[in-house]
Amino acid sequence: MYITYILHSEGNDKYYIGSTNNLERRLKEHNEKDIGYTSKYHPWELLYSETFPNRVQAMKSEKYLKSLKDKALIKKYIAGWRSSTSGGS
Repeated sequence: MYITYILHSEGNDKYYIGSTNNLERRLKEHNEKDIGYTSKYHPWELLYSETFPNRVQAMKSEKYLKSLKDKALIKKYIAGWRSSTSGGS
């Protein structure tokens, strides 16, 4: 099982898109480790996650989400995902 996810740093209004096989560990790393891009923008909040049966599919989803680039498109994607997972309520 692999997961594609979107994180948001509210204080800096930054998004991070990634994939992993252990979301809990990965979120902890983003918020606690001081290496790489995400270390500059703590704290990170999980806004979106989707599970895939294998790494290839998760990476395809990650690549698509990264292609959106524009914050407005990312927000729209998340909003659509939330409404589809909540049964439209």
